[in-house]
Amino acid sequence: MNEQGISEICFEEACTIHPDQTAKSLFSRLAHGCAYADQLLDGLATGYLVALIESVCIREMLRHMDPVTEIIVGRAVNIQHCAPAAPGKRVWLRGWTSRLGERSTTFTVQVFDDHEAICDGSVTLMATSRAALEARPARKA
Repeated sequence: MNEQGISEICFEEACTIHPDQTAKSLFSRLAHGCAYADQLLDGLATGYLVALIESVCIREMLRHMDPVTEIIVGRAVNIQHCAPAAPGKRVWLRGWTSRLGERSTTFTVQVFDDHEAICDGSVTLMATSRAALEARPARKA
């Protein structure tokens, strides 16, 4: 158990893949990707898959934090994008804490549809001071 008294975080949730979340749609908006966007599958883009997973993990962590003074940032993502997910189809996200530290949490995550596994992997997120993180861009300027 960590200092906040949390021993485990688990979630299971369904969502529908939006047409704007496909590889074809995403790459058509990128300067270096538009030339070959039409060659891509009309399936969930890996970048959107990562964002989807991270957003649910962050939401679950925020339930145990003070969002006024703390912010959650991504630390590491390790996923295997195993199968396509078509726009308009439902997928299920399942996750649980595999490591719960004082400032960081690692989630084991799975995404699947009615037929197969879409993704397996892990996401590590870190809680940090909002003020300290907001000050970093100013130091770089």
